[in-house]
Amino acid sequence: MIGIRSVVVLTSVVIALGGCATIRRHEAQDTEQVLSAAGFHMKLGDTPEKLASLRALPTRRLVPNERDGRLYYVYADPEVCRCLYVGTEPQYQEYQRLALQKRLADEELMAAQDFLSGATMNWGVWGPWPWF
Repeated sequence: MIGIRSVVVLTSVVIALGGCATIRRHEAQDTEQVLSAAGFHMKLGDTPEKLASLRALPTRRLVPNERDGRLYYVYADPEVCRCLYVGTEPQYQEYQRLALQKRLADEELMAAQDFLSGATMNWGVWGPWPWF
């Protein structure tokens, strides 16, 4: 009996971790689409040296980085696209604008889906209709 419980628990953990990985992959793809739309340039980690450099950076976080006296913003994804996105201040500002726009659109879509899939309104409890 203990063996079966262990298998069930292990299977549950594997499924949960797989779900988390899928969510992370989807979020990374969404972010990378917005970065691209904002004008960030994608550079592939197509050599072992580039991949090692990608892994040394904060993973899937947009961070400022100075090079040759100029400020750049970099986003490293060593797992999903195995690439680096690089942008300047104007591209970063555009990313912020587009990310906010996308977040608001996603919230509106979720609200609409909740409304459409939710329980139907019981108009009868409100008395005669319309009031005006």
